[in-house]
Formats: sequence, C-alpha cells, structure tokens
Amino acid sequence: MRFHVTHSQTSSPAQSPFRMVEHETGREVGWVNRYLDREHVRRLADTTLRSWAFALLHFVRWWESLHHTGEVREADLTRSTLLDYLKFQCSHQPPFSGSTINTRVAVADRALRHEFPDAPEATAQGFQQAYLRRGPLGVGRSRVAMSRLRVRVPKRQLVPLSVDEVARFWSSFRTARDLAIVGLMLLEGMRSAEVLGLNEDDVLLSEAQLRVRGKGNKLRFLPLAPETVQLLDHYRRLERPPAGTAALFVSLKGPARGTRMTLAGLRSLFRYHRRRTGIKLANPHRFRHTFASDLIRGGISLPALMRLMGHSDIQTTLRYVQITPQDVYVEYARAVAQHTRPVPKISS
Repeated sequence: MRFHVTHSQTSSPAQSPFRMVEHETGREVGWVNRYLDREHVRRLADTTLRSWAFALLHFVRWWESLHHTGEVREADLTRSTLLDYLKFQCSHQPPFSGSTINTRVAVADRALRHEFPDAPEATAQGFQQAYLRRGPLGVGRSRVAMSRLRVRVPKRQLVPLSVDEVARFWSSFRTARDLAIVGLMLLEGMRSAEVLGLNEDDVLLSEAQLRVRGKGNKLRFLPLAPETVQLLDHYRRLERPPAGTAALFVSLKGPARGTRMTLAGLRSLFRYHRRRTGIKLANPHRFRHTFASDLIRGGISLPALMRLMGHSDIQTTLRYVQITPQDVYVEYARAVAQHTRPVPKISS
C-alpha cells in the first residue's frame, strides 16, 4: 500500500498526533492532515482521531486506485463521488458492516467539505435532507437530523450475560487484579478504557468512591459497592507491585512488570477466558451491558443510570430499556393479581 497512518507525540497543540503519509517519500497527504488537525484542535479524543484517520486512509486508497494520487482536486469531484465510494464498499468481499461503511462515508464527506467548502458537487447534496426526529419512546424534544448517504444498519440488540454465564466466567479468574477488573465492569458499569485509565489516587476506598475519566475526559464519581471495595483492596495489598507508576492496573510479570496494563493485554486476557469457559459473548462491554440491564430491572431511574454510565445523552441510556418475554409475563401476572373487575362465572 502506498499510504499509511503514523502516530507520534507532538508538542504542538494545533497538530494531530495521527498523520497520513506516503510510504516511500514520507510526504504528507495535505487535505487529510489539515482535517485531522482541525478535529484535534476541537479536542477530540485520540481514539476518535485514530478511527477517523484510518477511515480516511481507506478512502484515499480507493481514490488512488481511480486517480493514481492521494491528493484530491476539486475538478475531480462529482455528485456521484461518495455514492461510488459507497458502492465500492458494498461490493467488497467479505462485506463490510453497515456501521463501518457509514462511518467511512460520513468522515470522507466532512473532510471534503472542510477542504472544498465551495464545491457543492463534492458532497452528494442530492442525498442531504433535514427533517425532525423524535427521540425513542417519544422522550425529549424533536431535533434536526440529517438523512445522509448511508446504508441501513440492523438495530443492535444489547444482550446481557445470564447469571450462570457471569458465575462461570468469574470463577475462571485466579488473580486479584483480574477479579478487580471484571468487578469494576460488572458492578460499576465501567468501560474498558476507563478501567485501564485509572490511577492509584483515583481509588477513594475510605469514601467508597472512584474517580473516573470517561469519554471526552469527562470526570464522574462512582459509588463503590462493598464487593468492589473488597476486590480493589485485595489487589492493592496482595498483588500490585511497589509504586513505580501512577497506574492502578499494571502488568504483573515479564519485562513490562509494573507498567500500565494495555488494551491489547486486556483483550488477550478476555480472549483466553472466553476459550476456557466457552462463553463467546463475554467481552468487556458485555459486562457493562449486563450492569445496566441489572439496574434497570432493579428499578433504578434513567437519570441516575445515565450518570453512572457516563452518558452525555439520555437517549443512549434508553437503549438498555428492553422488555423480554419474561418481563412481559411478570408484569402481566402483577397486573392480573390486582385486577378488580369481577369475572363472570361459567355455568356448567
């Protein structure tokens, strides 16, 4: 491949750490990097910038296959540019997921608009229509939504783990560190990146609280369940190496001992225990779903759950309000038990 994405720490607050360059010459793809710089100035998270950089890398490689260059000229853009790009992805084998296709097209659309604001043909305007959209269950104000050039994505079902699956997966762990990590996901609903980003001074056991930095570096405090306090206390006293880093969760052995645990290490840990237990759905985010589903069934209010989950929009929290056949039966039985209308007797 002629182009690739590089990552390097930069001291400039106006320059994205992710750059798209040519392999041989190291020359930057200017229009892409200018867009990434703009998004970096807006203080987007590095994970988001990385995702968008690779989405644009896919577009640039497709563009190069047609025009033999990674640079985009305004004269080459047509009304069908993004539609052709979407068709190219839809015909790929194996097929890309709908969400992947939509993300790539949307990011390319925004980057092209940023580079060529006066080129209306560049962004497939025929597919842009504004309309008012109501929130799920009719909650919230109507808001303007954009009907973009996109493919339909099946509605994702949030399937929590069963009690038996949680018990089996939990029992496969042996170290206090790993039990504490799973406990924070299951009992506190934390994201994997939030768990790995914890520092030693974020744990306030005397106050039964945890300081968490979520998406967008938003700070929130989580109340700690007694079981979570015990898990964290055991890990800190029994296994965590002597202070050499601010990180709470660190590697316990090997050359990296004492350094912050990585996302790749966490994935490897869960992959090993999935194979060991045979529970294919046991991944870090599935424990977060399980936490939310358990609290919803326990009767927690949506605003409280929204705060605990670190959501910025209650519409996101509403995704966890799902009625199962068992829930329907329980509600039906409860309502029938309170039924006051006399039932006519059937004569024999």
